[in-house]
Order: sequence, then structure tokens, then C-alpha cells
Amino acid sequence: MQSRARTRLRPRIATLSRWGQKLNTRHTLVTQLGLLAVAAFSIAIWAINFPYPSPVIKPLLSPKLRWPTEQVMNWIETQDIDPGFKRFFYRDPERTVPTGANLVSAADGLVQVVDYRDGYTFLVIGLSFWDVHVVRTPIAGIVESIESEGSYFPRFPSKDERDVALFVRGKAAPVQQIVTLKTTIGEVRVRLITSYWASRIKVWAHVGKQLGKGQRLGRMLLGSTVVVELPGKQALSVKVGQHITGGDTIIAAREYAK
Repeated sequence: MQSRARTRLRPRIATLSRWGQKLNTRHTLVTQLGLLAVAAFSIAIWAINFPYPSPVIKPLLSPKLRWPTEQVMNWIETQDIDPGFKRFFYRDPERTVPTGANLVSAADGLVQVVDYRDGYTFLVIGLSFWDVHVVRTPIAGIVESIESEGSYFPRFPSKDERDVALFVRGKAAPVQQIVTLKTTIGEVRVRLITSYWASRIKVWAHVGKQLGKGQRLGRMLLGSTVVVELPGKQALSVKVGQHITGGDTIIAAREYAK
């Protein structure tokens, strides 16, 4: 009996086996076609966005690789800026301002110049497209004045041209806003200098306002320069080429003020 039953089942088992093989083959084919479709889509997106990164991989890249310099410049030229970059650029993170007798950086960026001339110590901070562009006070004080100065927008200045322009004052200077603070170490100036790539400056403070150390002062748009002018010869604790953070990096101990 068992032998006859097994004999009758063999054709059915064979049929089921063949059906399972066909199903497996179809599943494999569908999977392969799906993978080919995804690959074709990725290649098409890459080709459309070339030479810039594909949106498929952008989330995996650092901001500087995600939005290359040339691409950001093109957006500025055409006034058609990517919404994702806009959201990134307008970020305004909270900062933990150091306590104690010290001065903090006025902006995020690279230290370009540390110099002493005409009775003032100058700290020049260059902001890239990928830095936070909120400007902060290096020391607590009262806003004494807010002045507009300059008449031109430098586009591609050389290092020498940039260094000279930073110390030019009056109409020949780059377009800028100069905020003067009355502080316990004397008059401190924060200069928000614009360029061809950063044609707008917003100063949120007003004359007579008391500001704490590291408090928000204003904002610049899309790459620019901040110059901090400190009275006397200050022993700054930052060096040229160092990347510093506004409202967070200590640039000098206040007791060094002369």
C-alpha cells in the first residue's frame, strides 16, 4: 500500500518541484531587473547633475562635498539657490559661551590675519559658504554706533589685495557695516565686510543696546569677512589658519588688554 501511494505521489512531487523552480527563476529575474532599473536611474541622475554630486549620494557627503564651491557660485550668479543649501546656510545653532574674563570669536571661519597696527589688534576671520554666518559680540558692551562704509564688492581678490583692502577705510573700502561697542577694555569694533558673493548684511542690534558676550549681533549672506578691532596690543590665543567658532572659541584673556 505504501509503495503504491509513493508511486502515485511521485508525479505530483515532480510537478511541484518544476513549478517551484519556475517561480524561483521568475523571482530571480524580477530582482535582477529591479536592480538594473535602480542602477539605470542612479546613472541617469548622476549624468543630469554632472559634474556635481548626485542627489542619491548627497546625504552621505560632508557639506563642502555636497555643495561644491563652483556650484554655489553658479547659484549666486543666477539667483537660483538650491532649497536644501538654503536650509543648511540659514542654520543658527546655539552656542555655549565660555564664562570668565575672556574674549570670544565673533564668527565661524578661518583666521586669516592677526595684526597690530595704529594702536589696535586686528583679528580677521574669513567665512566660507559652509560656515555659520551669524555674527556675535566678542565681549559684552553697549552698542555705541553702527556705520555703513565702502563702495565696492571684491570678487576674486588675491591674498595681497585682500589684506590691503581690509585696512582701507572710507569710500574706497569694501562695503561693510561697522558696529562699535563701548566695553570695559575700551572701544571694540566688529566689522561685517561683504563681497560680490555676499552682497547683504543684516545688523540686528541697535544703538544703545546692551549686549552680552557671545550674543547675536547680525548675519551676513554667502561667504564674507568679519574683522574684530581690539584696543591696545592683545595677546590673542588663536593663530592664522585656525578654524574658530563664533561665541565659543576663546580668542584672548581679558586681563591682557592694555
